[in-house]
Amino acid sequence: MSRIAVILLAAGAGTRMQGAVTDKILEPLGGRPVFAHSVAAFQRSGVADYYAIVHRDAAQLHELMCYAPTPSIFVQGGKERQDSVTNAIEALPPGIDYVFIHDCARPFVQTEQLIALLKIVRRENAVVLAHRVTDTIKEHRGEGMLRTLDRKTLWAMETPQVFAYDLIARAYAKVHEKELLVTDDAGAIELLGHPVALLENTQPNPKLTTPADLPYFEFLLARQTPPEA
Repeated sequence: MSRIAVILLAAGAGTRMQGAVTDKILEPLGGRPVFAHSVAAFQRSGVADYYAIVHRDAAQLHELMCYAPTPSIFVQGGKERQDSVTNAIEALPPGIDYVFIHDCARPFVQTEQLIALLKIVRRENAVVLAHRVTDTIKEHRGEGMLRTLDRKTLWAMETPQVFAYDLIARAYAKVHEKELLVTDDAGAIELLGHPVALLENTQPNPKLTTPADLPYFEFLLARQTPPEA
């Protein structure tokens, strides 16, 4: 029987919130912190045996502990996202087979997506929740020169991203060995030349980034929550 760990990333600085909120992961959303919505989705899904929660500082840790699932360990975040993920991977107990990595600033991940991701990773060893790009995307090549990219081949990466433990551990070891900067976990896997499966997401799964996102998040939550009898 495989053992599944979830790394919940909550240590981001949130610089693009422009000081409008103290901590976007703890910002109230429908009466609960943003962090709690991700936790609830994983708990409903039943996919996880173990959680590693990456925190920023002692004050944040105190708040996160109120909503943490069981069993959990708490891991100090690093300077960059990749440092935080590496810290969490190294802190996991022996015998973990697969690892979910999720940015807690995405509180709308769905239970059925988590279950589907687990099924795929057992077959493919690497899978990412993603959505198709529908806008026309152009590459700016300097001096006003543009190149239109083929949007049929473009996907926007989301989280969770899920991997066999040994694969993602080797990938991040290579990132640090080569002193590279990657912005998501699939970027680390690319360095090994290993294919990454995509699970297409057709549901909103935005990342809380700026203060203007908060009213939209409340709207999405209200649309998801069934009215009380």
